[in-house]
This record gives sequence, structure tokens and C-alpha cells, in this order.
Amino acid sequence: MKLNIGGEQKKEGWKILNIQKKNGVDFIGDISDLSQFSENSVEEIYASHVVEHVEQSKVESTFKGIYRILKNNGKLYISVPDMEVLCRIFISKEAPKSAKLHTLRMIYGGQIDKYDFHYCGWNYELLKDSIIKAGFKRVEKVKFFGLFDDTSNFAPYNNGKENVPISLNVIAYK
Repeated sequence: MKLNIGGEQKKEGWKILNIQKKNGVDFIGDISDLSQFSENSVEEIYASHVVEHVEQSKVESTFKGIYRILKNNGKLYISVPDMEVLCRIFISKEAPKSAKLHTLRMIYGGQIDKYDFHYCGWNYELLKDSIIKAGFKRVEKVKFFGLFDDTSNFAPYNNGKENVPISLNVIAYK
């Protein structure tokens, strides 16, 4: 099984776990409690803009829970708001107010419902350290995954040379 945590987009070969009951969701649950899944039962896990919604006190156990359900040599795809990129946009004198307001929503969550708040901010070093601490053997930073059309691909702002992705995307290997 391949598991898309927090997803909404159906894709062949993937099951969806979401905290909210929505069309197309296969499992209702929270990323911080994966007890409904057996140990070593999932080949790949995709979590785009979900981990920042985990309370700081639950981050370590959440990554250990993900590690527990992944099969040996399984992959974890994680996308989170890239705090380094977002902070640069926010303090930029050239960035329009609309970009700064959007950046604040990416940092603190859209706050459109009780689940849409962010508890953590991540850069590569902090994310990698947390993942390795959970037992993963290798973490690799990538520009895009190419798996789902979601915020992991979002690059709305131009730095004068190119559109800059606002997500930090990593693949962790068990």
C-alpha cells in the first residue's frame, strides 16, 4: 500500500488518510496517531503540507509512527513550508503586500478551520535531524516530487531569475 496523508487527490495505487471525512478519503485519522496501520505495512508515504500541523510535543512520536508503518526500504515524501524561503519573501523590500500576506498564511496556516493551524516551522537541517532521529537512514532534498499536483509544486513568486518554490521537499528512506 502507498499512503497519501492529508491528501485529497485520488491516484491509482495510493490510499488517502485525512483527518477530515471528505470524498475519496480511504482512512480517517491523524498523522500523529497511525495505530490503525500495521508495522511494516506501507511501501511509500506522501505527506504534503501536513507535518507543520503536528504539535511540537508530538513531532518525534509522529516521525517514529511513520517509520513504524513503513516497510524496510520504504520511502517517505515530506513537503513543508520552507521557512528560509518564506522569511526571505516576508522581509524583502521588493515583495508586494499580497505576497507578504500569503507568506504569513503559509507560515501560520490558512486558519480556515480548526485543523488549519501550523505548530512548527521547518528548514532542511531541522527536518532532516527530526527524520534521522526517528530511525531513517537517509534524507534527500529535492526540488519537486512529481507525484501529486499540490502545494509541494507551488512556486508563485519570482526572485528576478525564476519562480521560487515555497515548499521544502525531502525524501526519507527507511
